[in-house]
Amino acid sequence: MNLLTTLLLTVNETLTASNAIIAVSLLLFNLTRNLNNRVAKSSAVVLACVTVAYISDSFIALGPDNAAHEIASRLQWIGIAFVPAAIYHLSDALLATTGLPSRGRRRRVIRVLYLIGAGFLLSVAFSDSLVQFVDVQDSLSIQAGAAFLVYLLYFALASGFAFNNVQRARKRCLTQSTARRMAYLQIAFLTPAIGIFPYSIVLPAGAVFTVFGLLVINTANIIIILMMFFLSYPLYFFGSDIPERLVKKQLLDFLLRGPATGLIALAMMNFTAQATRILSLPGEAVAPPAIVGAVLLWQWFVSLALPFFEIFFIYRDEDEAQITKLQTLSDRVLTHNDLTQLIIATTESICDHLRIDRAFVISFEHAQPEFISKVGELEFAESDLLEDGDLLQRIAQLSDDADATTHLQWREYRLIPLLSRRISGNGSHALTVGALGLPEGENLLDSDAATPSSSLQPFVRRVETSLDDMRLQAEIYNLLEGLLPQFQMTRSRAGLVEYRQSSALSSAAISLPERAELFEQVRAALRHYWGGSGISQSNLIQLQVVQDRVRMAEDTPVHALRKILADEIDALKPQGERKMMSPEWTLYNILQLRFLESRRVREVARRLSMSEADLYRKQRIAILAVTDQILEREQRVRAP
Repeated sequence: MNLLTTLLLTVNETLTASNAIIAVSLLLFNLTRNLNNRVAKSSAVVLACVTVAYISDSFIALGPDNAAHEIASRLQWIGIAFVPAAIYHLSDALLATTGLPSRGRRRRVIRVLYLIGAGFLLSVAFSDSLVQFVDVQDSLSIQAGAAFLVYLLYFALASGFAFNNVQRARKRCLTQSTARRMAYLQIAFLTPAIGIFPYSIVLPAGAVFTVFGLLVINTANIIIILMMFFLSYPLYFFGSDIPERLVKKQLLDFLLRGPATGLIALAMMNFTAQATRILSLPGEAVAPPAIVGAVLLWQWFVSLALPFFEIFFIYRDEDEAQITKLQTLSDRVLTHNDLTQLIIATTESICDHLRIDRAFVISFEHAQPEFISKVGELEFAESDLLEDGDLLQRIAQLSDDADATTHLQWREYRLIPLLSRRISGNGSHALTVGALGLPEGENLLDSDAATPSSSLQPFVRRVETSLDDMRLQAEIYNLLEGLLPQFQMTRSRAGLVEYRQSSALSSAAISLPERAELFEQVRAALRHYWGGSGISQSNLIQLQVVQDRVRMAEDTPVHALRKILADEIDALKPQGERKMMSPEWTLYNILQLRFLESRRVREVARRLSMSEADLYRKQRIAILAVTDQILEREQRVRAP
């Protein structure tokens, strides 16, 4: 019997600490969410109550002396006293999401419940009227005081009305999916309150440490752990502004890598420490490597199994195919800097292979050619080559025909064209996407002195492929840059439709974008000012000021939007003669050069004598100024 009691005590200690770990983990996860949401804030209060109670319980399970035990037991009532009020607070927030906000009565009830909870906490802290502490067999037992029946009434009424609020919220859900999630939430809603209820008070003195008492407590702890996990999903969904798929993904990843890891480490520590001998070693000596090994194995298992868990719990049918494509795109697409570094590394490999000390690569990706890679010291300025229009045109006309000369002589360098293998210039020849510059040398050309040597060809192909990918991925980025700001149905707006009942928002409030959203759309339209999805498919076309201009000038929507952007930029123009270095001209100059004249960032920064980082910062301020002007103009048009 002693062995069974010891085992049950160890299990109790593990489960109690597990509840604390889960409560702390869920609270931390909650704090990373949108705390401006009422559901998120009220659920954070509930989790804070549970966290305080279980941390105190975990300390008590370690077996401190009676004085420390009594202090921890009194501190535990911070959570126990307030959890009924917090549960009711959360139920009120859930009911409000269904379109039934408090008209003052439920809000006053919440305040009264918190005040009653504060009264119970003060009673436990400074008197024995609510709970009493009795020494039993060298341990401390907690017994009910004279006022405990009052707490029972407070607990039952607050929990009952909270449960009723969730029931009302479930009935008010108009869609099957939201009603299902609210039902899930209702099943486990009272778990936090039931989980931290002081059961030891209603048991006879010393009964907690019997086999029966430990079995009851351990069974309750297991149920509480399962219900806390079950509660987390619907709770975070109702308090979240992101799609359900992302809620599931974030929560699944967090639970597997956070609380589950902690629980495994805790269980391994408790059970190895209790063992007297393991592999002829003391349990305390085996515990550290066992914990490290268990954590590493668990993380390895999660890395392997997480994709399958996501498919099973999150992605279904066609969603799985869509997500697979997006993940594949994420794995394959490289940033501009990634491809630039690859080209630089290839250029350095060319120098090592040919035993030369300098080389360079220029790209024709944009309207203005630019140096992508330079190795060694070049004897000329970049502008000498980039501003030689005749030379660049001759490079562009070179082809990869077997009979053609596929290089040009420029000063002491040979310029080898870099061709796209999937983009045709005129239907018969590949498009030139750049040029490789190498110093003159006998080992650069084959014996016919016309084409690059066969040993150089693999390097040339690698640079061509990198430039080709850079051009293609730039098109992807430009497309995304233009389209992403146009998505209007965010999770928060979907929530207005999903949980609304009543008086819907006015059409003006719905159609007029927020300042941050309008800023993204204006920035996309300016970046695609001369063509692209950022302006051709912009939601700015729906603005009243644009539609009025279309009707009055009989213009196309895109051209009308372009004219309005130009007008707002011109409105930032100071009086007098234009000056590039004058501070009051900075915003106008940035917008004019970057967007209306399509100048590169480096060129604009050089002309305005500022760093590129400073240019980006002031460019944001300039775009924000245009956004405010458009928003103010739209509000004036809509004003009655």
